[in-house]
Amino acid sequence: MKRVTGIGGIFFKAQDAKALRAWYQQHLGIEISEWGGHAFVWRDAENPEGNGVTVWSIFPSDTPYFDSGDKPFMINYRVENLDQLLAQLRTEGVTVEDKIAEEENGRFAWIFDLEGNRVELWEPAKGM
Repeated sequence: MKRVTGIGGIFFKAQDAKALRAWYQQHLGIEISEWGGHAFVWRDAENPEGNGVTVWSIFPSDTPYFDSGDKPFMINYRVENLDQLLAQLRTEGVTVEDKIAEEENGRFAWIFDLEGNRVELWEPAKGM
């Protein structure tokens, strides 16, 4: 069973998210979308006809999106079979949050690593 197939996104908190987004746009040329980040589109060697996406986004420091995680960042990993992976992680003693979010971009779940970092797992929707 494949576990992680790539990085789906990098999210981090900022005291002044708007100013930090502008800094990244000005100095590193990252175009910021209305939703507060950028989607880097790429091709996968195993699926050259499809597009992959890695999301980069800055959140306000009080964002509820990081939920029970107390760290200023969260990494999202792409996975192929979320249900199977979560079941396997549970048998290995990994802390897995009970909820799974179903959205147009795919399915999302959250786990915690050994140091308490909240990790987001993403099973992309077909074609992503």
